[in-house]
Amino acid sequence: MRDLRIYTGMCLFFLLFACGKSKTPDPVPPAPPPAASFSFNALKVDGVSSGFTYVNVSSAPSIKLSFLAAVNRNSVTNALTIRDRSGSLAPAAITYENNDSTIVVSPGLNAIQKYTLSVTTALKSTKGGNLQSGVDVTLTTAIDPNDKFPAISDDALLDLIQKQTFKYFYDFGHPTSGLARERNSSADIVTTGGSGFGIMAMVVGVNRGFISRADGLARMQKIVGFLKTKAATFHGAFPHWLNGATGAVQPFSAQDNGADLVETAYLVQGLLTARQYFSGAGADETTLRADINTIYNNVEWDWFRQGNQNVLYWHWSPSNAWAINMKITGWNEALIVYALAASSPTHSIPKEVYDNGWAINGGMKNGNTYYGVKLPLGIAQGGPLFFEHYSFLGINPTGLTDAYANYEEQTKAHTLINYNYCVANPNNNNGYSANCWGLTASDIENGYTASSPTNDVGVISPTAAISSLPYTPTQSMAAIRFFYYKLGDKLWGTYGFYDAFNLTNPWFANSYLAIDQGPEIVMIENYRTGLLWNLFMSCPEIKTGMKGLGFTSPNL
Repeated sequence: MRDLRIYTGMCLFFLLFACGKSKTPDPVPPAPPPAASFSFNALKVDGVSSGFTYVNVSSAPSIKLSFLAAVNRNSVTNALTIRDRSGSLAPAAITYENNDSTIVVSPGLNAIQKYTLSVTTALKSTKGGNLQSGVDVTLTTAIDPNDKFPAISDDALLDLIQKQTFKYFYDFGHPTSGLARERNSSADIVTTGGSGFGIMAMVVGVNRGFISRADGLARMQKIVGFLKTKAATFHGAFPHWLNGATGAVQPFSAQDNGADLVETAYLVQGLLTARQYFSGAGADETTLRADINTIYNNVEWDWFRQGNQNVLYWHWSPSNAWAINMKITGWNEALIVYALAASSPTHSIPKEVYDNGWAINGGMKNGNTYYGVKLPLGIAQGGPLFFEHYSFLGINPTGLTDAYANYEEQTKAHTLINYNYCVANPNNNNGYSANCWGLTASDIENGYTASSPTNDVGVISPTAAISSLPYTPTQSMAAIRFFYYKLGDKLWGTYGFYDAFNLTNPWFANSYLAIDQGPEIVMIENYRTGLLWNLFMSCPEIKTGMKGLGFTSPNL
């Protein structure tokens, strides 16, 4: 009996054990391994492999991106994009080669723009793997080689540039004062120096028949009347900027809220040129000349010696006095200041102020050779080209010499160094060439700078080459043709050439600046006829004053 119970219990135990075991779930099969990621292999743009940056790309390039696996076509749309700098998508056709391991991208791009082609890790292989690392390709498109305007003669082109640029000063002149607005985005801010350039442009406009003599005289009467009766002055000198409606000072900076002797000199240079042009015996022109004389004679050039020092000072402020404390010393754009100061009938300076202050007793000499050209005066490699423009809108450098330099050689040498630097292009800026050159002060993208061989940010300003036409006629004319015919769709507008452009990181200004537009029309005219040079150098005060400083010239 006892054995039977033992047997029965063992059977029950095994039965329960068997039942429990049958309730255990079947084991879950292991997950399949993830698809292997894959990587980028090679890139070619129009058959050329050159890393991930390409310049002078055609507007319809063939871009081949190769990978170490066949790609899933359905993933390409979201993973591959081409965008310009504004973020806009560029259209592109996609095809495939090498059993889908090569994506062939055929976009339609605009000329002279920078694009980024991006492939993200959302790109998948046909086996489901993702691209290990994204790919970014920078593409800068080339200049469209087609002419943007019908061909015309060089003379006709210079006529067109002068006429179009003239509109900046006549059509866009401030309605109350007639003075030149600082830039095309200015409302009431007018520029003293730029207005001097604009007055000289007005003379060109009348002489070339862009406007009548009566209209030119009326505009000059408005300008001179405003300067004489409304414009703020300090010891006869004008500020850098004025309010064109009220004549009040528009501060150039926190401390620069008073006299600017250099800007005043540019204004007086223009006024004296106009005085010599409007030489008629009638009452209107006679009165205009008398008013210009009053403005010139009121400038206390000698007071800006700051206590009879043998140098002139650039600024004075009614609230900050001589705080800026900037001496006007050479070589830069300010030779005209000393010429006018020495020539003043009422507040002249003696020769020692010129010698010790401006010429630094010879310290402004250079004498070194840059890019095969010996530079008589100034800083290394010459500096920005406006040094050879602003003072020489009126002062004729042809055959002009003094104890320190031959100024015909100086102006040509500086310009050739600037030109040769751009041709040599040591910074490898895209687009620099014998047809595309000229470094001077201008707008840059999101700012302003004085470009030069020692401050080269990749920006060319048309005024640099155009305003150098009297010095380098062949090189400047080649640049003018290039700017107009090849870049004209982006560079030519209502008031002539826009201020500047960059072909390395493509950008074109939409701005016009009076101090850049004025030298273009004036120096084109000096190249063609010598009109402004002849007028300014005919001033009896200038003849006497410059001779007194030791200058000799067939024009004095």
